[in-house]
Amino acid sequence: MGQVAQRGGVAVSALHFYERQGLIFSTRTSGNQRRYARSVLRRVAVIRAAQSAGIPLSLVATVFAELPDHGVPTQSDWQRLSEHWQAELDTRIAALQKLRGSLGGCIGCGCLSLAECGFVNPDDQVAGQGPGARAFDGIDGLDSE
Repeated sequence: MGQVAQRGGVAVSALHFYERQGLIFSTRTSGNQRRYARSVLRRVAVIRAAQSAGIPLSLVATVFAELPDHGVPTQSDWQRLSEHWQAELDTRIAALQKLRGSLGGCIGCGCLSLAECGFVNPDDQVAGQGPGARAFDGIDGLDSE
């Protein structure tokens, strides 16, 4: 297991966590040691890429559920996986661009009140949409463009 962790660039505890989440699989030896198939390295690489892009592990698990548990997923398997993430990535990119374009103006204007801000939230339009930073979450809120 230490070799898989080292080659995968993760801690052993991360492998245990991924296994508990059903993202990777192992078998046990008679001495109760974990043994991972070679394909686990590819899964770990995809998990790490997803995490660095901000894709939640729950979405990774949903997509991995469509892949074979054992053996090496095919190129078409990975193509389907990436297609599932396109919408998620597009949504995150749009939210980050919106935040980048709006946040500087809010901080720079000096009003310091998102509830009363005429730039991001004129007439407190976002108040009825629920708690949180709705104007910046990329899902609800106002378009500042």
